[in-house]
Amino acid sequence: MRTVTITNESELEKVIRAIERGEEASAGGEEHLAQQLDSTRAIVEEVRARGDEAVAEFTRRFDNVTLAPSEFEVSPEEIGAAFDEVDRDLVGALERALDNIRAFHSRELRQSWEVTSKDGTVLGRRITPFERVGVYVPGATAFYPSSVLMNIVPASVAGVNEIIMVSPPSYNGTIHPLVLAAARIAGATRVFRVGGAQSIAALAYGTRMVPAVPKITGPGNIYVTLAKRLVSSVCAIDMEAGPSEVVVLADAKANPREVAAEMLAQAEHNPDSVAILVTPSADLPPKVAAVVEEELELLSRAATIRASLDAFGLAYVVPDLQGAIRLTNVLAPEHLSIQAEEPIAVFERIENAGAVMLGGGTPVAVTDYYAGPNHILPTGRRARFSSPLSAEDFRKVTNYVSYSKTRLQKDAEDIIKLATAEGLTAHARAVEIRK
Repeated sequence: MRTVTITNESELEKVIRAIERGEEASAGGEEHLAQQLDSTRAIVEEVRARGDEAVAEFTRRFDNVTLAPSEFEVSPEEIGAAFDEVDRDLVGALERALDNIRAFHSRELRQSWEVTSKDGTVLGRRITPFERVGVYVPGATAFYPSSVLMNIVPASVAGVNEIIMVSPPSYNGTIHPLVLAAARIAGATRVFRVGGAQSIAALAYGTRMVPAVPKITGPGNIYVTLAKRLVSSVCAIDMEAGPSEVVVLADAKANPREVAAEMLAQAEHNPDSVAILVTPSADLPPKVAAVVEEELELLSRAATIRASLDAFGLAYVVPDLQGAIRLTNVLAPEHLSIQAEEPIAVFERIENAGAVMLGGGTPVAVTDYYAGPNHILPTGRRARFSSPLSAEDFRKVTNYVSYSKTRLQKDAEDIIKLATAEGLTAHARAVEIRK
């Protein structure tokens, strides 16, 4: 884990400008991304052109699993058998987590509304759920029943009738029983054992076996993310999810072991995960680094964690807490752990973060799994303009108007003047003939 010491306002400004310009991205990295985009585009176009045949081909090539198109869908009987296989205590934990997630997302829903003026004009907004959505659940290096809940529960709360789940066949040629059990608990309508960019293309364009959907949600690897970008012209997506990331904003009062715990937990996702400490305490980073070395001896994914921290682990030492807050807002992290003497006071000055954990006693894991807020969050500084996945992401808005004759006569001249000023005489005429 590298330490960057910032001693004054001028140095802080230089660091902020470098982050805003994305100077940490090398030209080689951009070239590699371009190659990945070209590869993903080829996969998407093949699926669009050849449907199930291409999906089967890419599943064989990338997942080393041979499936006939008729075998893509996981049958209700298989899902039931997987559910029966999972430990009952674990099922109970999933069900309790689901209750928390449902309760949280139920508070997000807006209501349709309508107003009628005295002259009889009606203005309104109707909010309706998508009829069908597709949710992607990753499963290449680990299995994520929590992502099943975080995708499906808000869609269910929103009232979506058909929830199609796709996930790679990376567990003995199918989907891990725990993931299938979570799908049953959460209320997936249909489940397909296909993953990667090919599954995103199948959901977007539809095949004989996989139905087309108007929206796709859920995180995945870079190829899934790029596929979502490529199909976003024909269906909606939730966001482009990058590597997992955490910023720990900590002062001198923070417990080094609790700071290290959050950095280790985020780093174990993947070698490209990002863990950053921002602190005004020069004494804290070496203490955290020492704890990291101790904890690595105990953790099953130590190799992944070390690779992540060596490549992307970073500690910023800033002159004061105000500078730490400013830098954190520029970083706009997916997860923010505030480990300070007065965490709420610090939080009041945070503008950009996907999810915030207040105090050293609140690990990120409580939101990853159980508390209720969604763990599908904006990454790569997108928290500046994007939000966590919510039930509202599975609904759409229709505005409607019924103008009374009295209201049209009253407003006609203004509308005609505005349309004429824009050179749209047919618009003006459409109003004029109704006078």
